[in-house]
Amino acid sequence: MRSSGPVLKCETSVVWFPAIQNPLSLQQQDTARRSLVRVQAFPGSSCMEFPCSPVHVWVFFRFSSFLSQSINMLRLTGDSKLSVGVNMSVIVLNCLDRHVHTCPDRVALMWERDEKGSEVRYTYRELLEMTCRVGNLLRRHGVKKGDCVTIYMPTCPLAVASMLACARIGAAHNVVFAGFSAEALAERIRDAQSSTVITVNQGIRGGKILELKKTVDTAVQSCPTVQQVFVAMRTDSPVAMTARDIAMEEVRQQRANQNLNKTQTQEDVVCEPAAMNSEDTLFLLYTSGSTGKPKGLVHTQAGYLLYAALTHRYVFNYHDGDVFGCVADIGWITGHSYGVYGPLANGGTTVLFESTPVYPDPGRYWDMVERLQINQFYGAPTAIRLLLKFGDEWVNKYDRSSLKTLGSVGEPINTEAWEWYYRVVGEERCPVVDTWWQTETGGICIAPRPSDPDAEIVPGMAMRPFFGIKPALMDTEGKVISGNDASGALCLAQPWPGMARTIHNDHQRFMETYCQPYPGYFFTGDGAYRSVEGYYQITGRLDDVINVSGHRIGTAEIEDAVCPAVAESAVIGYSHDIKGQAVFAFVVLKKNVDVEEADLSRQLNGIVSEKIAKYACPDFIQFVQRLPKTRSGKIMRRVLRKVVELDLDSLGDLSTLDDPAAVQEIIQGHRELLSK
Repeated sequence: MRSSGPVLKCETSVVWFPAIQNPLSLQQQDTARRSLVRVQAFPGSSCMEFPCSPVHVWVFFRFSSFLSQSINMLRLTGDSKLSVGVNMSVIVLNCLDRHVHTCPDRVALMWERDEKGSEVRYTYRELLEMTCRVGNLLRRHGVKKGDCVTIYMPTCPLAVASMLACARIGAAHNVVFAGFSAEALAERIRDAQSSTVITVNQGIRGGKILELKKTVDTAVQSCPTVQQVFVAMRTDSPVAMTARDIAMEEVRQQRANQNLNKTQTQEDVVCEPAAMNSEDTLFLLYTSGSTGKPKGLVHTQAGYLLYAALTHRYVFNYHDGDVFGCVADIGWITGHSYGVYGPLANGGTTVLFESTPVYPDPGRYWDMVERLQINQFYGAPTAIRLLLKFGDEWVNKYDRSSLKTLGSVGEPINTEAWEWYYRVVGEERCPVVDTWWQTETGGICIAPRPSDPDAEIVPGMAMRPFFGIKPALMDTEGKVISGNDASGALCLAQPWPGMARTIHNDHQRFMETYCQPYPGYFFTGDGAYRSVEGYYQITGRLDDVINVSGHRIGTAEIEDAVCPAVAESAVIGYSHDIKGQAVFAFVVLKKNVDVEEADLSRQLNGIVSEKIAKYACPDFIQFVQRLPKTRSGKIMRRVLRKVVELDLDSLGDLSTLDDPAAVQEIIQGHRELLSK
């Protein structure tokens, strides 16, 4: 599978971070001043040339050993231009083979199973052997370079080995979150044109059994391309097998204390990597659009891995020997980049978290931190807000002295959650890196670190662009906004290694979504504010910007201005005869809050008026037990907007919701609110 895509404007972004160790030698700095990097942003596009900044060349020299095992041709030509080509699998060599050569017994994976206190560890040697066995198994059954394999599994070592096995044999992987319905799974299989699916008999999450094989059986009924389904065993429960199904045989060393893969048999532990070009597809990952079917974003071999490795190392201040705890499911881009590829490329130990933050109790994360001695913890604001509701005692019960860095991902984190995260979880000694990026970007683009160790971190702000990232704010006329203390549409002014190359089977949609709104720039779909100091704050999706009487305000700004009684909130705009738009707030209270809703509404409006302005005050506040969220934890605001507009016949696809019943609860509550 080869990607194709547009050409984006490329300009040099010269930045220097004093915190970087191992500064360039004088000879290397001279090379930086004289050299031009020759970059082909997309296949078929003309090559772009731009001078190296010290950081660009430092990164090149720092990762020369990283690249040397996957780059076939690397030379400085007579006219000082850098040419790069790749002809083998950069992924598997840099994530597994090179580490097995130097440190085979280092722990690669710590699998935190749903059953508390039953973690399983895999060394790099064991992970390589399991990957090779899966790769050989797939090859033996006809999977070849250029195919796309759909993986529908819980977060577990075999899922990681399946991803790496696909990369090893040159097949693209399409990991689908194991909480998606059969209909949603089928849609992704059909679009990816997968002939092979890998799954397990059952999953376990939060103490509940998930019938994954049954879901796959239902899904493939409407997927004519599927020829075979590989089935591993996560539990001891037997499942019905058809002629299409293949029981996965033993692909790893037998472990007495582990149930997964008991029915798998020995495969050869040597699997020759496929010859791959740098722009060959590594994986597809589907993300929901505001309208239309999910977008199958295409990420490629070399650039994605380099960017995931760089951002993992420098945003989180990762050092050799650290244990990295990304609690995202592998079905999402965060799980790909910072649960699998980034940590493994850096030779780290990465935690695979199969459970939920409140199973069997709200101390699950922090018990895991103590037990596994996690150094960097990377989670979502929605989980932090959930745990905040249960109080400090569940955190203080466990030793968190191993923590060095706390990360936040998925949405802007509100100030109250940030401060609790920093003060209680991190004990006021761990920097909180509020990261901004997207499935489309492949890795973190804006974050407080890397920077000088003593540089300030502002709560609720992503702050500083990463190496080579050049943000631009655009006004409503499509012009670049210069200067600070300004808000606009967030775009990126030049290509970067980890960016998605296209949308699978729909390059026109890629162009229309990301490249055409602001020609020459990559449109992120987000709004941002650039402070007086030049720091960036994400203000929310632009479709979540409310225009009240000519005043533009991001929903995240209002949601951030809450009182101590509020656990979380969601703000949307709705049509108003006089103002154009008005503000409607859905509010979830913390447990055991005993206050009259009318009094609390007045209090909330007072806080919004004080922190933002009177025009930002909600016209209506509806108190709800929970918000409609996708399985990745994001609030589905379009559904809330339809409820407020009483457009209940066009709620749209609710298959990605964690619990669709939440929508009916909100509809009933809204009717009661209007009847008062």
